[in-house]
Amino acid sequence: MINLKRNNKLELVEAKGIREKESSIYKPNQEEDFKLSRSKFEDFLKCQRCFYLDRVKGLVSPGMPSWTLNETTDLLLKKEFDQCRKDQIAHRLFLENGLDHLVPFKHEQMDNWRDSLRHGLMAKFENTNIILSGGIDDIWQDTNTEELIVVDYKSQASSYEVTTESYLNSGWHDGYKNQMDFYNYLLNLMEFKTADTSYFLVVNANRAADGFHGVMKFSETLIPYKHDTSWIPKKVNEMIECMNHDRVPKNHPSCENCAYSKQIFNLVKNK
Repeated sequence: MINLKRNNKLELVEAKGIREKESSIYKPNQEEDFKLSRSKFEDFLKCQRCFYLDRVKGLVSPGMPSWTLNETTDLLLKKEFDQCRKDQIAHRLFLENGLDHLVPFKHEQMDNWRDSLRHGLMAKFENTNIILSGGIDDIWQDTNTEELIVVDYKSQASSYEVTTESYLNSGWHDGYKNQMDFYNYLLNLMEFKTADTSYFLVVNANRAADGFHGVMKFSETLIPYKHDTSWIPKKVNEMIECMNHDRVPKNHPSCENCAYSKQIFNLVKNK
C-alpha cells in the first residue's frame, strides 16, 4: 500500500521520512527520561534494526490508514462496559460466561489509561530513565480478590469458529499475547495486583450471512489467556542496550521493511 502524507487539514504535504520532534528521538546514553510505548517495544521484538532506525536515528516508517470499523467496535464496547462501570454491576457477558463476580474496574484515571496517544498506563522501568507506556482497552476487577484483569478487544471477520485453542495458537496472534503480557507488567510496576488470567474479547463478523441488509452481525467470544510477564524485564534491558549502541543492529531476516529497503538500495546502486 502506498501512503501519501497529509496534514491535519488533509492537504498533501512533503514526506520527509525523518522525525522533526526531538523528544521522540533517543540519544545513546542520554540521561533525560525517554518514553517508549508498547507498540515500539513490539517493534524491537520484531526487528531491532527497524526499531533502532526509528527511535535512535529518527526515521519515520510509512504510515497506515486507521481501521475505522475496528475503532468503532472498540468505541461501542467501551460505551457498554462504561455503563456497567458506572453502576458497578456485572456485564451481560460476565453472566453468560459464569463470571458474575467480575465488574468493570472503576478508577479516576481510566480514560487516561485508555488514551494511548497522549497518556496510557505509564511506569518507569527499574532504575533507568525509560518510561514504559501503553493504552489499554479495558480493565475488569474480581470482586472476590480485588485483583485487576486486563482486557483487550479484538475485531475480526473470520469464517472459522473462534475457540481459545485456535486463537491463542495462531502465529498471527503472538503479538497480541505480547501485548497482554506487557499491560500486566505495566500495571504491576504501577503497584496494582493483577489476576493470573487476562481476556481477549473477540468480536467476529458473520461472513456467512445471506446479505448485508444494512446490518453487520458479530459473535462475541471471551478468550482466557494465562499471561506471563517474566520475560519482559530481560527484553526491556536488551532494548535499552540496543538504543545505547552507536552501531545499527542487524535486521530480522523475515522483516519485509528491511527487505524492501535492501531491494531499493540494490536497484539504485546498480543503475
